[in-house]
Amino acid sequence: MFTAIRQVFREVDDVAVGCGLPPLGPWLSGPNPPSGRELAQAPTGTSQLAVYGGAVAVHRALCDSYGAPSGVVGVSFGEIAALTAAGVLTIPDGARAALGLSLVLASCPGGLSLLSCSESSARRLLESSGAVEAVVAVVNDDRSVVVSGPVSDLVRVEKTAADSDVTTVRLRLPFSSHHPSLTSQARAFAVSLRACIWSEPRFPVYSAVAGRRYRPSDDLARCLADCLVRPADVPHVLRQVALRRPAVLFEAGTGDALASSARRVLDACTAPPVHAPLAEPDFPW
Repeated sequence: MFTAIRQVFREVDDVAVGCGLPPLGPWLSGPNPPSGRELAQAPTGTSQLAVYGGAVAVHRALCDSYGAPSGVVGVSFGEIAALTAAGVLTIPDGARAALGLSLVLASCPGGLSLLSCSESSARRLLESSGAVEAVVAVVNDDRSVVVSGPVSDLVRVEKTAADSDVTTVRLRLPFSSHHPSLTSQARAFAVSLRACIWSEPRFPVYSAVAGRRYRPSDDLARCLADCLVRPADVPHVLRQVALRRPAVLFEAGTGDALASSARRVLDACTAPPVHAPLAEPDFPW
């Protein structure tokens, strides 16, 4: 795993240093790696680069141990790492896309709140709270939904949810996303992505925002920018992936949120084993 981190962040850090940021590889793989809070407090772009590079490094380490996957799933801006893993973007271009995203997100007002309920319950809470500008942003599974909107609306939703015994958590992110009001930011992001070199994928790439597998005719710069304005439906795309009958599912991220969703969404009798390597101390690399 540490070999993969060094290899990936050698390329990521070339982009970071060229943009005036400190190298991340030695910090992340050193004896005192940063917490999420420390990354969030670092210069703009640091957190996005860390998440992007970490996901690509996990993917590379899994390939070294288990071979290339039959496909990948991108959820929200995890699509940048998914497209890089599939060879559509180079590691440096993916890093530039992550940095470009960080600059765009800095101009996205509002916030994001996690609700511990189903999508239908979340929509009822939005309606009864009077939060007219808040929207369902991400459906993780039948117990987890993210809503996006102005902070004042999120406060209303959170209060209404508490009155209904629904647990809420305000995500510690100083921006909103997956919101239809962010069309100008989406256009700006798409323009910044035009400088990337786009190649054919080595294996299928599924998008929770597009709700399907990407096709050769897709404008992937626009599709990535759609993550700013369109919702992500994780269960829908996971069920599509399950139809391919994969032998195992791995989450290439720092936690296990997507793995947990897969376990809840997919039929326990027919679903493959699901692993979140970085959340499993005894995971066999």
